[in-house]
Order: sequence, then C-alpha cells, then structure tokens
Amino acid sequence: MARPKARVDDDASISHSSVMETSRLDLKGLKCPLPALKLRKALTRLASGTVIVVECSDPLAAIDIPHLLQETGDHLEDTSRDSSILTFTVRKA
Repeated sequence: MARPKARVDDDASISHSSVMETSRLDLKGLKCPLPALKLRKALTRLASGTVIVVECSDPLAAIDIPHLLQETGDHLEDTSRDSSILTFTVRKA
C-alpha cells in the first residue's frame, strides 16, 4: 500500500512507494534555482540507496540538477523529457 503524500514545503511534495525505496518529488512550476534547492533539501532526508524521481517544468533544471548531483555525489540514473516536463531519476549515494 502506498504511503500518503507528505508535504516537503508549500511548493513541492514528496511521496513514497513501498514497493522499492522510491520517492517522487513534484517541482513543476518552480523556477531556477528552486528545483535544485528543493532537491538538495529532499536528498538530505533520504536514506542511502533510495531512488527519487523528480519532475520539473523549468528548462534550466536540465543544467542545474546534474550540476547539483556532481556537488553532492549522488547519482543521476536517468533523464527524460515529455513535452515540457523534465524527469530525473536520482539515486542517493
């Protein structure tokens, strides 16, 4: 059974899946630098090995999020784009 969404703050929500340690972070509508800052904050709350799927609508997130992950040492496992939504799959180091 999936856990209910837990509010990270007013602009982003994070939800968890019990199938595998996977979280989702909805950052659509936020502009640079907020998607990277919200992801950084969310990563501090996750256990090592957890996968987080991040959805963003800001095109600059394609630059900011990989750069953030280089700084934090976490792993970008996949990136995709569907229309105006960028999706990043990140594994917490």
